[in-house]
Amino acid sequence: MTRVEQKMNQPKKCTAIKSLLLLAALCAATVVQAAPAIGTVTHLSGPLLAKKANGSVRVLGMKSVVEPGDTLSTQGRAYAQIKFSDDSVLILQPDTVLTIDKFSYEAGKPAADSIAFTLIQGGVRSNTGLLGKRSKDSVQLVTPAANISMQAANVVVQYIKPNEEAVAAARQAYLLASTAALDLSMQATRSDMSMPSAIQPLMLAQLTLPSPTAARAPGLYVQVLDGLIHVTNPAGTSNFSAGQFGYTPNFKQPPVLLPANPGIPFTPPPAFSQSTGPASNTGPNKSNTVDCEVR
Repeated sequence: MTRVEQKMNQPKKCTAIKSLLLLAALCAATVVQAAPAIGTVTHLSGPLLAKKANGSVRVLGMKSVVEPGDTLSTQGRAYAQIKFSDDSVLILQPDTVLTIDKFSYEAGKPAADSIAFTLIQGGVRSNTGLLGKRSKDSVQLVTPAANISMQAANVVVQYIKPNEEAVAAARQAYLLASTAALDLSMQATRSDMSMPSAIQPLMLAQLTLPSPTAARAPGLYVQVLDGLIHVTNPAGTSNFSAGQFGYTPNFKQPPVLLPANPGIPFTPPPAFSQSTGPASNTGPNKSNTVDCEVR
């Protein structure tokens, strides 16, 4: 090959090398952008979905992995158990929606410990792991009625959304309360109106309207199986220890201690409680399970 031919081939080789380097860089960027796997589905009794922030939805199966930012939802009567990389366990009851806001755990970096979940509806049982035991203030569960510092506790948390009847009752009570004072001032000026009749609307407004069914009232319920938790909202903070039950209806009322179990149902299949060993499948490597993704 002449020198002229060699010089003509050099640009082609350079272009090919640059293309390969660019492809390698893109592949590396893709790997960096992928969220790390932080937990694995260890037990499942029905459909479980994981929704990403971009709107894509995966149907999870046994040994599927979960990642930060996933919103998990159990469908129908399904229970689902997730085991995380710090050996903590989270069991979702049927019709539950929960977002994994943050999960940061490295064995050699306790200063970076942080777990944050948001319970949108339904209920979960949380069994503390290594992170919760060494960094008790770093495990948080946010709910529509209060925020819970999970500490190193094993706890059942359930949130019942207000139904239409409860919303209507609250509006009726507010209407009675807002008109009671006006009614009292008007009727008190009448000589033919006795005072007991005049204050009747105010008394009615203070009554708690009964629930239309025997079901539990809407709000947040907690049952501490072991350890200690702090339940906080703008109205106050309460601590609950092992064997205690707590309740708050909303962010405007403080959490209170219940004298007995209000009937918190949480009965996953027996096999769910048998997985208590090390989280061998919760590392960053993907499992062989192929998830179905809907975009």
